[in-house]
Amino acid sequence: MRAVLQRVSQARVRIDGETVGEIGRGLVVLLGIAPSDTPEQAEWLADKIVGLRVFEDDDGKMNRDLIEVGGGVLIVSQFTLYGDCRKGRRPSFIEAAPPAVAIPLYAAFIDAVRARGVPAATGRFGAMMQVELVNEGPVTLIVDSK
Repeated sequence: MRAVLQRVSQARVRIDGETVGEIGRGLVVLLGIAPSDTPEQAEWLADKIVGLRVFEDDDGKMNRDLIEVGGGVLIVSQFTLYGDCRKGRRPSFIEAAPPAVAIPLYAAFIDAVRARGVPAATGRFGAMMQVELVNEGPVTLIVDSK
């Protein structure tokens, strides 16, 4: 699993003009899933992301995690994180999991985040989405479960 995290002051996902997921302060997680990924990796990634100390403390140092700041997570499936652009001009997505594999792992990741006490909003798997966010910092990180 591969995740791109962005620390945000607010974010939302819209589909056909309707807001389907929204958070205030927290993290936007763009989540890519590979065919070989497992439910154990979803648990590991959720634990890693919830525990990352990327929010500032009173001294301005990144020393607080999502739970400490009362933050939420907006989780958006993003198969393009496994796009291979090394050859030609059109990305290849053969390293991304097909929906039959990806959907249950996407759901497992969402459940794992929520089980850790963090509110999680989502997009809709496979939909054309508009993701709006205000990146705070900016802080953007990549976390890979492999």
